[in-house]
Amino acid sequence: MVELSVELSWAETTPLSRIYAAGRQGAKEHDAGLTMAEQTGFELVQVMARRGQWSATDQACKEAYGASAPAKPHAVVAQGALLVWSGPDQFLVLSPRGDGLERARLAFAGMASLSEQSDGRSLLRISGARSRDLLAKVCSLDLHPAVFPQWAAAATSIDHTSVNLWRSTDRDGEAVFHLLVFATFAESLWHTLLDSGAEYGVAIDAPGAWQA
Repeated sequence: MVELSVELSWAETTPLSRIYAAGRQGAKEHDAGLTMAEQTGFELVQVMARRGQWSATDQACKEAYGASAPAKPHAVVAQGALLVWSGPDQFLVLSPRGDGLERARLAFAGMASLSEQSDGRSLLRISGARSRDLLAKVCSLDLHPAVFPQWAAAATSIDHTSVNLWRSTDRDGEAVFHLLVFATFAESLWHTLLDSGAEYGVAIDAPGAWQA
């Protein structure tokens, strides 16, 4: 009798691992007009307040995260997490990979329904002088800073793909946008963004761990 042994190895991947390549894309005759990167190493929990429980959910959020739950389209920097509005009486808790789900369970037990979505989403960051020009091609939102300032957020669509979009702290006077998309649509959205930004020149950073 012959005994067979199989050695398995596991390598951590992301929704864009198959196609991701750091470096320069698009026009190269001038400095890159924008920078794109995949962000990794996060936990994501959707919090949906049960009927009549929004006030209790908000109070629990203050106690657990040191900040009010976002009741309108914006993102809130909290203790060790980012709270992103995702619809009426619901929001996303984005935190570094670790105990994010357990923390949310303890905070919102009995008052909100939770959906753990860490491995089901891809998180992209777009920054640079032409970042708003790129997004204007593919998104119907007005992203001018007068109406979409720092920490504004929206649930929208890009190229028929549902996206949670928010703007974080500007970097060197230039806007920084974050796009959260379902993992199964990440490759398609990535190609759309690269194609739309090609004329400006795109610098693709190596994937980096998300930080609040």
